[in-house]
Amino acid sequence: MPNTPPDFSENDANFLQRLSPSRLILPVVIGLSVVAFLFYRSYKPGELAPLQNAHWGWLLVALLVLAARDLGYIYRIRHIAEGALSWRQSLDVIMIWEFASCVLPSGQGGTAAAPFILEKEGIPLGKGLAYIMVTALLDNLYYVLMVPLVVLIAGAGLYPHEALETNFVATLRIAFGVSYVFVTLYAGLMLYAIFVNPRSVRRLLVRLFSLPILRRWQRKAYKHGQEMVLASVQLRGNGPRYWWHAAASTAFVWTARYAIIGCLIAAFVPMSASTFLFIFARNITYKVILLIAITPGGAGIAEGAFPTFFGSFIGTATMTSFLVLLYRVVTYYLYLVLGMVFLPRWVARVFGQRPAKAVTV
Repeated sequence: MPNTPPDFSENDANFLQRLSPSRLILPVVIGLSVVAFLFYRSYKPGELAPLQNAHWGWLLVALLVLAARDLGYIYRIRHIAEGALSWRQSLDVIMIWEFASCVLPSGQGGTAAAPFILEKEGIPLGKGLAYIMVTALLDNLYYVLMVPLVVLIAGAGLYPHEALETNFVATLRIAFGVSYVFVTLYAGLMLYAIFVNPRSVRRLLVRLFSLPILRRWQRKAYKHGQEMVLASVQLRGNGPRYWWHAAASTAFVWTARYAIIGCLIAAFVPMSASTFLFIFARNITYKVILLIAITPGGAGIAEGAFPTFFGSFIGTATMTSFLVLLYRVVTYYLYLVLGMVFLPRWVARVFGQRPAKAVTV
């Protein structure tokens, strides 16, 4: 990226630097290297024969689910922002948000960039933080409510016993349980903070993070507590209709997100409804692995873990490698390309023509 023009603020420059096209090189190289290794290790002549008999209807369904998911995200952010964003702005926000999720480490995702994006769309920082907190709260609540359902559907099959050693399955089970407890507690804390007593939650966070082992994060804890106070002030007046539409759109987009893998597999492998639900359920444990990935967009981790979780539903290792590539193309590389298209146009719109030159691909 060329030197940033002097009329950028420091925050603007930092944000654009983090989304620089040059940062795409590492995740793309990592991801494609893992896929190449999978093909190198697994390829056998004739095992890609199912490609000749692909069920194009399922591929069309997969594309429709992807499009519906993105439309759901666009509707959700516009609704949560109380109509402060136009449809065009909502589209740009979601595309840049998804691009940030691909470029930044999985633990941060696009959520770390979202307040900045909304602020540049003219939404004050306090309101923007409140809206982002709503999306985080609803995302967490979807997970909290869905896990018992998928455990009921899949039972012990939620974990890939057929592909992992018993000890590793036990470790995965513990990690999944710990993550569920943590997300449940965090969602409960957010609910209490937004709707009951945000200042007591802020005090709790400050006291908790004053412990020696956590003191280094005390300032961030206070900041997060303050964000909850601001969110509470902003959101308490919203009625049931606001929350119903926000919750329904959240359930829609996450259900679509988890359904993609099943649609792609069904395009090449005969599948019953029960198997589709089983894949949907296992996808939730698969996402736990991605949450702890330190690479941008989970590159390398997502590709490497895919055969372990879904290979038994596909059949041959070669077809599994192909579906790894197809899955990442439609859920990751597609958004890298869209991000490189939308980012310069978005920067040109919110900053003016001169700053846009700094991110031209």
